[in-house]
Amino acid sequence: MNPYILLAKSAVEAYVKEGKIITPPKNLPKEFFSKKAGVFVTIEKENNLRGLHRSQAKLVLRGCIGTYLPTRKNLAQEIIYNAIAAATEDYRFSPIQEQELPFLSYTVYILGKPELVKSLKELNPKKYGIIVKTAPVVSPDKTDVVFNGHRTFKSGLLLPDLEGIDTPEKQISIACQKAGIDPYIEKIIIYKFTAKKYQ
Repeated sequence: MNPYILLAKSAVEAYVKEGKIITPPKNLPKEFFSKKAGVFVTIEKENNLRGLHRSQAKLVLRGCIGTYLPTRKNLAQEIIYNAIAAATEDYRFSPIQEQELPFLSYTVYILGKPELVKSLKELNPKKYGIIVKTAPVVSPDKTDVVFNGHRTFKSGLLLPDLEGIDTPEKQISIACQKAGIDPYIEKIIIYKFTAKKYQ
């Protein structure tokens, strides 16, 4: 198991079983302590209603939370806190229970810095994730939004290379739906970002 997944798994299991936030193990690769980045953690659970072999069981989403800019002092802390949040704070699901832990799988995304999109030609849903935000009412030459790692205004994020999302238009539409944005009425700003995926 790679260190990104092992750290997320260890963080969730310690928190769910004991209510403890783990300290990053000292034997992690150096970049866990020297690097900062936004991180998303996705947790899925085996949905094996038919008693299939584990390799054939379908995975269903159990939680996904993250930050698109770093909010902690290093990558290790970002992974730990976002893994715990994905397990306990995703408003779409109840908190993960101890009996579920053996059936969970984890994906960790390390995000690149968001870049302002000036043309839809820059987008590629297989390569880039996107953030859509409602634009503040300012003069036309100052439409950039300052990021602090958390959502401001209305904001929706979609990770790259998601199943069934194969065009920029569909990617933008779904991100707007997530944010409660009507792109036909509200002015939006789009950012793109890369993400390294570990699972």
